[in-house]
Amino acid sequence: MLPDNGRLSKPVEKRVSVSVFKNVIVYRIEPAWSQTLAEAEEGLGKHRFEPCGPSQEKSAGWVEPRGEANGPLVESIDGQWLVEYMIESKAVPGSVVRRKLDERCAQIEATTGRKPGKKEKKELKEDITLELLPMAFTRSARVAVWIDKAENRLVINCGNAARADEVVTSLVKSLDGFAVALINTQVEPAAAMANWLLTQEPPAGFTIDRECELKASDDSKAVVRYAKHPLDIEEVQKHITDGKRPTRLALTWDDRVSFELTHGMLIRKIVFLEGTGDGAAGGKKEDNFDADVAIATGELGQLVPALLDALGGEAAFTGAPADAAPQPVAEVPTTTTPADAEVEEDAPF
Repeated sequence: MLPDNGRLSKPVEKRVSVSVFKNVIVYRIEPAWSQTLAEAEEGLGKHRFEPCGPSQEKSAGWVEPRGEANGPLVESIDGQWLVEYMIESKAVPGSVVRRKLDERCAQIEATTGRKPGKKEKKELKEDITLELLPMAFTRSARVAVWIDKAENRLVINCGNAARADEVVTSLVKSLDGFAVALINTQVEPAAAMANWLLTQEPPAGFTIDRECELKASDDSKAVVRYAKHPLDIEEVQKHITDGKRPTRLALTWDDRVSFELTHGMLIRKIVFLEGTGDGAAGGKKEDNFDADVAIATGELGQLVPALLDALGGEAAFTGAPADAAPQPVAEVPTTTTPADAEVEEDAPF
């Protein structure tokens, strides 16, 4: 056991209420991309969000980050660009569709003496869904996107693979010449986290907190989770030497930001601690928006490079150049999201 020197677990810190970024995926922007703010505004405006129509299951597009009607789609705060993607969807409960389908099939059998076949049932199901869509409740989600042009960095506030891919695809469609690739490091996060736990020596500027997940790489797929528990214990070390790899580890950077790093380089559960909001504006809604963005981009703008250094530095950019012709699937392969990002379409942010 190490002495209580503050490098491992530490007391709970007070939090600052900043809600812009909670779970983020970080990308490297193709350095050749050089659009101006006005050009980006024009490009996003061509894919502005429109609400779902009566028989439309899904609609998505760009909205005003401040939430003010007819405001700019690209907000520039201290040189940092913030845009926001909105997704609206309507879904009819499957149980309702099945009940209506059974009733429709029973009616056909009663009047014609035959049972509808598989193809006819499928067509009936589609018809019923379209009939019920106008009465379905809508669900919406907004995804904050930060573009750091000076550092060629894209940060998406999302832990869901499908949604992150959709946002990147829309950016490629909207912004001429835009291309990105996931940031890769010289040392895999899982290997680095294992070393930090084994040696009980976190990288400079970081402390290890009290949450961790270890997963076996063999057929057993055994998982061990620690929550609110010291990690500087022999039991954790034994799990690692026995072959389990860290998939999540809670860390704090510079006593300013706490977060959870995953083996796929997803930064989760971001919390800005007391002191990060010093000097921030307050009172008016617009001041709070500017302050939240300034705090989040300012702190994460320092945290991300420090984390990359802790992981041996960044590997070379491997993104394919974007084409003016909209071919988002080819431009944005499935590798644009971390392997451990959530894949459920309706997973929370």
